[in-house]
Amino acid sequence: MMTLLGALASPFVRKVRVLLMETGQDDIAMQEVATTPVATAPEVAAANPVGKIPALIRDDGPTLYDSRVICRFLDARARAGFYPEARLWDTLTLEATAEGIMEAAVLMVYEARVRPEEMRYQPWLDAQWAKVTRALDALDARWMSHLHGPLDMGQIAVGCALGYLDFRHPDKDWRAGRDALTAWSARFAERDAMRATMPPA
Repeated sequence: MMTLLGALASPFVRKVRVLLMETGQDDIAMQEVATTPVATAPEVAAANPVGKIPALIRDDGPTLYDSRVICRFLDARARAGFYPEARLWDTLTLEATAEGIMEAAVLMVYEARVRPEEMRYQPWLDAQWAKVTRALDALDARWMSHLHGPLDMGQIAVGCALGYLDFRHPDKDWRAGRDALTAWSARFAERDAMRATMPPA
């Protein structure tokens, strides 16, 4: 049996878990770990040399890591078509945009949790949020037709990215001025796989 190594609060791990549910792959075990960039859990370091989650431990091959690699593998395994050839580059770009939102939002969390207060740098935090807002503006202005299309990995990634903003940055009103994206997010969040993978309170 394969094992998914990760934390339930991670948007990158959630992305993989949503895909697993949407494709009916219930034969993969979830192993929760607590890890940070400055205190990498031993099992994470053993699975991924750069110490990041998620990692997919396989019996018949090397461990896979990076959520995009894992999702491509699982999509191919299930023959699900969540990376459709007809719009592959759009799907990959949309997924990368969502990953950029997640990365910036996670870095903001680590700045507050890991770095000593006297060493925190507000301009750096502001720069991370600027990345998020530019990406959100692009989604609202240019990607709504894709988001309303057939389900693919780009949509799952965006849904998880927006969910993470609500989870970790509720004080940031990402919805302001983005009515189309707000409406889409509300509908997408009602999917069974999204509801089942909501991060712990």
